[in-house]
Formats: sequence, structure tokens, C-alpha cells
Amino acid sequence: MSKKIYKLVDDLPTGGLTVRALKTLDIFVPGQWNNLVGFDNTIKTVTGETDEAMIQAIAERAITLFNDKREGYQTALWLYQTVDSASGMLGTAALANRIGQDTFLGFLKGMTPKPEKAQTIDLAVKLVTEVVAFCKISGIPGDSLGDFLTALGDYGSESLIRMTALVCFDGIIPLGPEFSLKALNAIKGMGPSDIDDNPTFKGIKNEIPGKDSKGKLAFMTESFESTQGWMDRFVAEKGITQSRLLDNIGGFIEGSKTKLDYLGAFLDVSVNYYEHTGIQTLARRLIERAVAEI
Repeated sequence: MSKKIYKLVDDLPTGGLTVRALKTLDIFVPGQWNNLVGFDNTIKTVTGETDEAMIQAIAERAITLFNDKREGYQTALWLYQTVDSASGMLGTAALANRIGQDTFLGFLKGMTPKPEKAQTIDLAVKLVTEVVAFCKISGIPGDSLGDFLTALGDYGSESLIRMTALVCFDGIIPLGPEFSLKALNAIKGMGPSDIDDNPTFKGIKNEIPGKDSKGKLAFMTESFESTQGWMDRFVAEKGITQSRLLDNIGGFIEGSKTKLDYLGAFLDVSVNYYEHTGIQTLARRLIERAVAEI
């Protein structure tokens, strides 16, 4: 990897659009996400350790684990980074046919709304990325969907805020309140040719289980269908609605309430929530394992 894990954690932003967007989700999962920045600070927070020698030992062991190519940590990082990068490509296109004069559209010059089909594939690929990255970090086969579903029920902190962002930013905002049913029905009606040219799919397809595009699409469909129940319950239990989301996001993106189609594109381009929280998840899991092995 070009960057060391400790450097990635040290360099995480403490502000900016990604952090601000994630903080708007606190209303649904209050107190779950603390924007942990800094490798030593993360060790202290995760372990409660204050002894500097022990902190150093934990850091060294965590770095060694991350650098070991036999482990899945580097692949998980690549997945988190790549799916964000590829998703952002979908939000950027030729000049919009209509560009208004309000503040929000001022940010969106050169951007057009993402077609619903592309948004649906994007959502499904991001979900399957979560499944595969979880398996890589856990050291289990990438198609261990049952293990992922069990773990999903216990998600917390940065992992839970990432799934909340997936549901909100890639589900409810662009596809509406019935996003899970709409997306699943659409995915079930797709064939390999529908996903082969999708940038998000192409970005990570080699890591998606399945021997070819047909098999990979089948695994994506199975993953989404298996997770649909959790997503629907989560939305209902947390009282997540499109209007509440827009009320919060409207606090720092002026004009977004009336430009839903553009808002989805703007979030894709400007908010790297998978990479940001993915790095935090990796750091936590590495630290927890390092502590157990020292």
C-alpha cells in the first residue's frame, strides 16, 4: 500500500463535507459515531490504555497485521476506497441541461443527476462491498453472508454510521422511502449486461464472489435480499424519513430540499463516507486484534 495505516488514520479530516454529512445522521443513531482521528488517539479510545509503552506495542502489532499480505486488511481498505471513488464518477457528467441560480446548484455546475438504474446498481454494489470487506477483515471467505448478517445486528460506532449513510444517502434520498423494495425489484430484473458498464461495479468486480458477471450479480442480489429486512427495520425503528434527512442536510447545503435529484449526485461526488468510516473500522479491528495478541 502507498500509505501506512497509521498515516491514513492520522490524516482523516476533522471537518469538511464528509464529516458534516455524517454528523447529520446522529439524529437517527445518537452518540454512535465519534469521528476518531489519529492512530494513537484511536488506540487510547478503543482500549482505554494510558501507558505509552503499551500504546506503542499495540500500534506496532496493528501495523504488522495490516502490512501482512496474507491478511485481508489491505484488500478491505482498497474496497472502501475504490467503491467511493467509482461511485463519485457516477455523479459527475457533462454540463447539466438546466443550471439554476441558487446556492445549491452553484455547487453542482458540471453535474447531472444519476439515472435511477445506475443509482440502484451503485447501492447494491456498496452493500456487497460491506459484505466482502467484513469478510476480509474477519478472515473468512468473501461469500460468508450468514456471518455478515449475524454481525450486522451488532454493528455500532463507525460501522453503524456507514450503514446508516448507505441507507440514507444512497437509498432514501435518491430512490425514495420504498428504496429497498424498488432496488431489489430492479436488481432482480437485471442481467449481466446491465452491470458490466457500471463504474462502481467495474471498480470492485474482481472481489465480488462469482465466477462471471452473472454469478456476481446473483451474489449481489442475494446479499441485498438477505439484508433488506435489516434495512427496512432499521428505517422504521429509527424513524428515518426523506423529509427529516432533508431538514438536516438542508442546514449546510442550501437549496437541497427542492433538488433531490441533484442532491444524490452532489453527495456521491463530495461525501467519501465509505473510505472515511472504513479506515476507522479497519483501525478499530486491527487495534482490538493487536490487544488480544500481545
